[in-house]
Amino acid sequence: MDFDLIVLGSGPGGYVAAIRASQLGLKIAIVERESLGGICLNWGCIPTKALLKSAQVFDYLNHASDFGITVKEGNINFDSIISRSREVAGGMSKGVEFLMKKNKIEVIMGSGKLKSANTLEVTDAKGAKKDVTAKSIIVATGTRSRELPHIKQDGKKIIGYRGAMTLPKQPKSMVVIGSGAIGSEFAYFYQTIGTKVTLIEYMDNIVPIEDEDISKQLGRSFKKTGMDVMTGTEVTEVKTTAKGCTVNYKDKKGKEGSIECDVVLSAVGVIANIENIGLEDVGVATDKGKIMVNEYYETNIPGIFAIGDCVPGQALAHVASAEGIICVEKIAGQSPAALDYGNIPGCTYCSPEVASVGMTEKAAKEAGYEIKVGKFPFSASGKAKAAGHSDGFVKLIFDAKYGELLGGHMIGYNVTEMVAELVAVRKLETTGHEIIKTVHPHPTMSEAIMEAAAAAYDEVIHL
Repeated sequence: MDFDLIVLGSGPGGYVAAIRASQLGLKIAIVERESLGGICLNWGCIPTKALLKSAQVFDYLNHASDFGITVKEGNINFDSIISRSREVAGGMSKGVEFLMKKNKIEVIMGSGKLKSANTLEVTDAKGAKKDVTAKSIIVATGTRSRELPHIKQDGKKIIGYRGAMTLPKQPKSMVVIGSGAIGSEFAYFYQTIGTKVTLIEYMDNIVPIEDEDISKQLGRSFKKTGMDVMTGTEVTEVKTTAKGCTVNYKDKKGKEGSIECDVVLSAVGVIANIENIGLEDVGVATDKGKIMVNEYYETNIPGIFAIGDCVPGQALAHVASAEGIICVEKIAGQSPAALDYGNIPGCTYCSPEVASVGMTEKAAKEAGYEIKVGKFPFSASGKAKAAGHSDGFVKLIFDAKYGELLGGHMIGYNVTEMVAELVAVRKLETTGHEIIKTVHPHPTMSEAIMEAAAAAYDEVIHL
């Protein structure tokens, strides 16, 4: 064999798996058809955060007088915002390239296709083919923007997330279809820099996988910015012309209407990249567009593994990385614990930010738990008030019998930096009373976690 392990795809699942495998003494190759770092570093997690930061800075400037500072009127340079985002992404991709060299991982640029459990055919940009062999192969091919059958993306008037990051000019108006993390983040970005945004969600609440209280609060926050938010609404058709788009919709009561806009962003989820990589040729089992794997990510074909967004589970970068580490440790003969998918944090980086882990209140009740719920608003937080970010709250859900934290849900300034505490609390099976007795520094946003726990047990001090 040429290698001990070949990894197909260099996103946060693939490159992390490759590095961990190298640390464990395996000879590794990684195959990538586009750019090292995959979608996350080049077209997802990282460049979107750069765009969002530009929007936040612009928002700060517009509210500088709230902090006793007078500044000249800020103006958006859309080209520069986009350029900065691409530069950040490019820098991170070069960082992955450095890590590959540091860990002695051979990078093979091209498109990979399985020929057997031990052979991958790689086709380079010029069409030249070569076979590469290994004892094991990990498929980590990620996802792409999902298209609705009746709303095809043309890359100009109807775009996906890639198009939203590289538009040639800022649109005056935009309709965003879908309010998950991708839709909500781009809706916030464009609304904040001056585009008139309408956010349309088929479900009854935006960010529909979140706790209902969080969804409603984000909806209120978005509306305060001037964004139009429409829930329980289906987009039935998008007509495009040289000038723009006409979006036809129907709500659940049967009311129909239309919206004129410059651009439509389709943000209705993602679809796994499992076509044309030889899965059918070697007999790898798939179901509902995902590769089927066991708890250590081996497929039904011994020696072929799959991780990340192309397997069932949350389509999140940190999940892919964790899966990659577990997978290669198992390949290397170690005994890693299986991943607990019930303790995965989710983050949405609009403003206010949203972060959560575990069960929603509704899910906990449906599971039969008797619960205690504590909420602490940031309007009662000294740090939040001083920072000028008093919107939002922390909501904690405990099992009334044992004190276990069933779920934690936050919306507010920098809450994505706070959620790891709740993940650790759940991992360590910490009780509500132990959180209350854990001294949190003052003044901080994180005090709200302690206060929310105290609220659940009628011990809250600052409410």
